[in-house]
Amino acid sequence: MRLVLAGLNHRTAPVDVREKLAFRPEEIPPALTAIQNLGVREALILSTCNRVEILAALADEMPAAVLIQGLVWRREGINPDGIRSYFYTYEQTEAIRHLFRVASSLDSMIVGEPQILGQLKQAAQLAREQGAIGSLLDPVLRAAFSTAKRVRSETEIGQAGVSIGYAAIELAREIFDSLNKKRVLIIGAGKMSENAARRLLQAGVGEILITNRTRQRAQELAAAFRGEAIDYETFPARLHEADIVITSSAAPEYVLTRDMIRRAIELRKNEPMFLIDIAVPRNVDPEVNKIEHAFLYDIDDLQRLAQRNLEARRQVADRAENIVAEEVARLEARLRERDIAPTIVSLQDQLEAIRREALARYRSRLGLLTPEQEEALEALTRSIVNKIAHGPISEIRRHAAAKAGEEAHSSELVSVVRRMFRLGER
Repeated sequence: MRLVLAGLNHRTAPVDVREKLAFRPEEIPPALTAIQNLGVREALILSTCNRVEILAALADEMPAAVLIQGLVWRREGINPDGIRSYFYTYEQTEAIRHLFRVASSLDSMIVGEPQILGQLKQAAQLAREQGAIGSLLDPVLRAAFSTAKRVRSETEIGQAGVSIGYAAIELAREIFDSLNKKRVLIIGAGKMSENAARRLLQAGVGEILITNRTRQRAQELAAAFRGEAIDYETFPARLHEADIVITSSAAPEYVLTRDMIRRAIELRKNEPMFLIDIAVPRNVDPEVNKIEHAFLYDIDDLQRLAQRNLEARRQVADRAENIVAEEVARLEARLRERDIAPTIVSLQDQLEAIRREALARYRSRLGLLTPEQEEALEALTRSIVNKIAHGPISEIRRHAAAKAGEEAHSSELVSVVRRMFRLGER
């Protein structure tokens, strides 16, 4: 069984491709079932604004391409061949390294953002509830969470990074000289919206309007940030009141259309309106970009701001990368040690069985032995067996502890030892 990760992210695919493949939470359990029905033993689906990935345990003979089938599961109008160039596939060491970097927010659009670890933990929980986490993914995921915790505690990656909400505020400042007294409408009351509201208050906005399909959630967020909750059905009528609109709704269709924004701009008497769409699938029709005085940015646009601060974070990120490399090597050593353990136990059992058979065969020739002689005979034969086993066991362990990239040599040695001692044939 081998570890494989396949997917696409903000570096390999534009948002219009990512939104077509994004999974809503309720789609993940049946998608995991479909993947398992293809013969995949263990699997996890991670779907965020910036990535859609499957981490899986595959039988040695199963092609990694089966995971691409899982990614395009029930996606109408998508030709896998037409989007294949956007995908990446990692196996074994590279899959572990990629997962650890994702968990540690080193692969994020904005390095250091804290949301991804929680999203990965939620994906793992969904997979566990579906019975899709087993003996390989379990230790790998636990190690990923531990690595992310170590990166957070031993570096300033969290302080050096900025959130999506923070990036949105920085872009807003490019449109308005000041955010003081600006009215903000937030559509969608999830974690990203909560982060945006917090940042906006810190930036000094005058009023926050919050709407959400679940009114109670909008009211909770409004109470927390001294804002006003408005009904989801009626928010279009108040759209023109907003200087800044931030959308992060999970709606599968456009929440804001070109006509809605055009009418709002007319009611604003051509005062500028700034829109940031941080949802995937997108909430705002891209055609809004063609409306004069409307300034629309989507989540891919945030990468521009992230690049500005990348150099400032380089030293912190380099230290985090070193931690990831250490933890990858540590996990691989544990996994190889686990893989060789059955062979070592089989070898010890085989030699012990041979020792006992030999003693039973020749004991009658030795005559009556005293307890002291029996003890000495046991010690002598055990010593001989241990010396015979020492060489192959030490060599197997040495290869298992070797640096990454030498797994094939370790596997070959284990096969040779099993054949030499005919393990499993007794």
